[in-house]
Amino acid sequence: MSKKENAAPTTHTSESLFGKVNYTWMLIGLAVIALGLLLMAGGNSSDPAVFDQKEVYSSTRITIAPLLILAGLAIEVVAIFKKPKA
Repeated sequence: MSKKENAAPTTHTSESLFGKVNYTWMLIGLAVIALGLLLMAGGNSSDPAVFDQKEVYSSTRITIAPLLILAGLAIEVVAIFKKPKA
């Protein structure tokens, strides 16, 4: 007899690594990161030849947008490490 005939058939039961709640939180985290990037990018200036210090160094671009990106990354970490309910 060969080894193939004696070997028992193996069954692989693959369980999802993340649950539905994990994926939901991951999508929320990605949305928060995307919002932070959009806020950091800002909008068009009325005249591209003129440097407007208020637009470039606004509190939205300097403070709020980076905090949103960091919050989104924190949400992603929590979503990854959160154990799915059995």
